Amino acid sequence: MKKKELAILLERVDDIPEPDADREQYSTPATVASELLYFAFMSGDIEDQMVYDLGCGNGILGIGAKVLGAKAVIGIDSDEKAIAVALRNCKRLDVKVEFRKSDVRLVEGKGDTVVMNPPFGAQRKNRHADRVFLEKAFEISPVVYSILNEGSESFLRSLMPSVAIHRFPVAFPLKRRFWFHKKDRKFIGVDVYRMERRGG
Repeated sequence: MKKKELAILLERVDDIPEPDADREQYSTPATVASELLYFAFMSGDIEDQMVYDLGCGNGILGIGAKVLGAKAVIGIDSDEKAIAVALRNCKRLDVKVEFRKSDVRLVEGKGDTVVMNPPFGAQRKNRHADRVFLEKAFEISPVVYSILNEGSESFLRSLMPSVAIHRFPVAFPLKRRFWFHKKDRKFIGVDVYRMERRGG
């Protein structure tokens, strides 16, 4: 499947109704999800691999990973409503992904690859959430793909000095979602990262 075909398929994934601003429940746009997933696929990190999707939300990354040939996918989210939406999306696209309701800090398991669009830690109640997700991701897998705020590379290198980092910028179309958003739609700069534990 080509990247454009994957993006078109992922456009069919429903969003979470009534998202929670404190949890930073920003849906991953299909275009951004397909960029991350195709990067991982072409790097040999999806096909026939055990993939975890941390903070899976509506399941878009996990579903895309399964479509691209992952051996198995486990999606984790602490929000029961998000899990319900993700399960419906799987049924609609006839894709099998296992979803588990859990705080990310309590997740146990081992995989080959983690894909995620974690909270950026921008909200007061969610400070350092990005750090929590990154640390857990590397407990699970030696290879992690993540969407992070533009300009996060120096933070990543100080947090994880033994990790090899590859980055490319992506335009993230952000729709009006919460009361504090001023525009119906704007583009924010984010980076997609591939991170690999050296020797892992």
